[in-house]
Amino acid sequence: MANPKSTLRLPIRSAFLLLLTLLVATCMWMYFQRVLIPHQEQEAAEKQKPRGNLSDLYPRWFGARELLLRGRDPYSADVTHEIQIGYYGRQLDPRLPNDPKDQQAFAYPLYVVWMLAPTVKLPFWIVQRACFLTLTILTAFSVPLWLRILDWRLPFDRAVTWAVLTVSCLPAVQGLKLQQLTLLVAALITMSFAELGRGRLFWAGFLMAFATIKPQLTFLLVIWMCIWVSGNWRERRGILRGFGLTMLLLIGASELLLPGWIKEFREAMAAYYRYTGGGGISLLDVVFTKFWGRLVSVLLGGNLLALLWKMRRSGAGTPQFVYSVALTLATTLLVIPMFAPYNQILLLAPVMLLLRFSRRYLQERPLSRFFLAITKFSIFWPFFSAALLVVGLRFLPTFIIKKAAGLPFYSTLAIPIMVYATLLIAKPGLIEAEAFTLANPRALQPNAAAE
Repeated sequence: MANPKSTLRLPIRSAFLLLLTLLVATCMWMYFQRVLIPHQEQEAAEKQKPRGNLSDLYPRWFGARELLLRGRDPYSADVTHEIQIGYYGRQLDPRLPNDPKDQQAFAYPLYVVWMLAPTVKLPFWIVQRACFLTLTILTAFSVPLWLRILDWRLPFDRAVTWAVLTVSCLPAVQGLKLQQLTLLVAALITMSFAELGRGRLFWAGFLMAFATIKPQLTFLLVIWMCIWVSGNWRERRGILRGFGLTMLLLIGASELLLPGWIKEFREAMAAYYRYTGGGGISLLDVVFTKFWGRLVSVLLGGNLLALLWKMRRSGAGTPQFVYSVALTLATTLLVIPMFAPYNQILLLAPVMLLLRFSRRYLQERPLSRFFLAITKFSIFWPFFSAALLVVGLRFLPTFIIKKAAGLPFYSTLAIPIMVYATLLIAKPGLIEAEAFTLANPRALQPNAAAE
């Protein structure tokens, strides 16, 4: 007979966990609104830095509007100057030392305008709010999709806890505040793998093609896709068909709209890396210096390619398949020539994979336990420090809050490194875990001819 006291403890524990989650999530949002943004505004006023709408969506939306409604080249210098007026409040002046280096030019593939086309006739303040709401929903919706891919059957309250923490983690909040399209790309990647798990390979490729609006975030995933398809061409070629046809349509339609846009896009990207970091700075460049960072990036890329080739025959839903996807995403965060915190939303799947099997496989060896503990600390540090700063608003002097305003960002460099290192160390246990159950049983088994 069940113990009534233990039965009662379960809903009490669940309610407490959900309440604690809502509390730390609220603290993170309050930290941005009442600590970080006021600090940035004060610093901008002291140094006479311009501040406009500061929405990362604005340059893309403005460029799409000018092209579709007025036939203007969004990559042109004139459009860039007008973007600066909206984004920064005025045009940047290179003679002013405190002016930002980021020119906020239209440095995206032109086919992003097709995704923004329904919004170009609307006032930007409406577009901005709609984007915030849409990205919030998509980010939260990514959680049940990854839970399904990982076959992690959590109670409803635990799934809600994951969704709340995901939407309130530092990368997500920063991305939502900026209306960063990285959050859209992350959602498209998630939906692509969800479709792949259902056996709808064409639509998986279709969604992955749209995710390439940020090519630096998807180039390793495209390589992963090609290698995986080579492991069983007959059964898996549908994903390449969907990806290839969609890319041809996007690129071809964009070429008709603005002939020669690919060259302009390449020039815009080169200029972006030049004025924001001397050729593009990756996280590894920051940790190891530029030369050694590039060398380590090559080594990590080679390690990833070797692993993907070894696991290319693994069917969708197998531990090897999911591990290869998680390692590809983790490697991407280390080698891309930028280290903005909002990009770390791509680590959702690797983190969920590690926590999914942390008790069963990662606790067996001291080294795995150590790396997992450091990873968890790095991930939860922003929540903890943000809560301290929000509470400190009532008790600490303003100058202390001002000096400590960047505290939640202190683990920004550590998180991608620790997630990647823990994945490597935990590899033997993770790839030997029981197969995940997906909706499409056929996708779970590699074709016999491919063995």
